[in-house]
Amino acid sequence: MAAANEQFMQLAVDKAWKYQFLTYPNPAVGAVVVKGGRVLSTEAHKEAGKPHAEVLALKEAYLTKYPNSSLRFLDNSHEIHHYLTLNHKDFFNDCQIYVTLEPCNHMGKTPACAMLLEAVGIEKVYIGTLDPNKQASGGLQRLKDAGIKVETGICKEETDNLLFPFKTWQKKNFSFFKIAMREDGSVEGGYITTKDSLELVHNIRTKLDLMVIGGETVRVDRPTLDTRFAKSPKSPDIFIYSKQKEFDRTIPLFGVKNREVKISSDIESIDKNFVMIEGGLNLLNMLKSSCDMVMLFISHKEKSKKLFDPETLGLKTIHSYFINEFDEILFLINP
Repeated sequence: MAAANEQFMQLAVDKAWKYQFLTYPNPAVGAVVVKGGRVLSTEAHKEAGKPHAEVLALKEAYLTKYPNSSLRFLDNSHEIHHYLTLNHKDFFNDCQIYVTLEPCNHMGKTPACAMLLEAVGIEKVYIGTLDPNKQASGGLQRLKDAGIKVETGICKEETDNLLFPFKTWQKKNFSFFKIAMREDGSVEGGYITTKDSLELVHNIRTKLDLMVIGGETVRVDRPTLDTRFAKSPKSPDIFIYSKQKEFDRTIPLFGVKNREVKISSDIESIDKNFVMIEGGLNLLNMLKSSCDMVMLFISHKEKSKKLFDPETLGLKTIHSYFINEFDEILFLINP
């Protein structure tokens, strides 16, 4: 059974990584509902203020039994909570839920997940990592007090890795380096990855407090660095890392509205909470000691006999997945 528990929790971990950084300032969290050894739903928290992973997983699991329920039209977390509390029909009494993070126990923009799990009578809750946020913690004890069976520490290394950005920006500013390359390690020549990756990066940009880019890249590529492929029009402020202060002001990034552009060679002067640095290998080698994580996009569209080894960067890969058949995304940290 231990192996099965790890497999179910890994499904939740894998789902949550696909929304890493998009949930800022919330953590990325995944949840899986299982009934009779069969997975009914796999969900993740997708955006701050929107339903948490547990809520979405319970909703989708319920709809496997009652597909014509009006629940399928509900997207608001409070409405989903209310509906399931009143209409669960004891469906969850023999269900287990696997959650990468301890269910929250406080009322914020969304209701407490531990309260909902208690209300629907879930049989057992498996938890990866306990919540380090004191304001939201307490879900474990609430579930136990309600007589619900709870087991913690399932795939804890993987769930801790998933939570690493959240833990970091809870204590200090969090910065990560985004880089794209082909599978042979080359980074030149315009767009490297597919539009799926481009849309993901643009959506992440809408969550940033600041985006850092090298001065040479600005002069050569003349980028816009906006969010035109994202759901939100919010574009991040820009920090151009350069000793030279003079730039052609017709470069598109200077023309984006509601944006501040700063030019400086003092990377330590950055005091923003959530920062993405974007550039090539030279800039990465210069700044990786200042980064908490590296998000590496590798395009496998152009096959090569010579494959780039991410370990040559001196970093440790903690997770990877394919966003489509061509683009692989790796998350790396300093070992």
